[in-house]
Amino acid sequence: MGMSVGTAGRGGRGHRRRGRHHGLMSEINVTPFVDVMLVLLIIFMVAAPLLTVGVPIDLPETQAKALNSETQPITISVNEAGQIYLQETEIALEEIVPKLEAISKTGYEERIYVRGDKAADYGTVMRVMARISAAGYRNLGLVTLQEQDK
Repeated sequence: MGMSVGTAGRGGRGHRRRGRHHGLMSEINVTPFVDVMLVLLIIFMVAAPLLTVGVPIDLPETQAKALNSETQPITISVNEAGQIYLQETEIALEEIVPKLEAISKTGYEERIYVRGDKAADYGTVMRVMARISAAGYRNLGLVTLQEQDK
């Protein structure tokens, strides 16, 4: 008539009830850090394209959609005074083609963007584009701002 004395009063299971241990947590909570880093990443992704071209130009607005660009294009800017810039360096109209030939990595397939101030002389912008096109460059585009709904 044996009876088990060790399990009486505990429902027949040998589990002990553990008390909660309230001590210092030695883990680092990285969630706020990740949130801040994601916000900074988004800010820099938005701000980076604005920092690429330093010539101040007041671009005209159009309804054209933005183009996706995988590589950094060559940018030629014409400001309202008719000055011509290759990237951020002022050049003369006659120097455009030799400079393009010197810096283009893919030859005549190089992507070239022309940025013309909306107050710039239309003839100057067209002369720049005509020189580039006559030199054999075919991947040529005009840069505008996207028109805002009012």
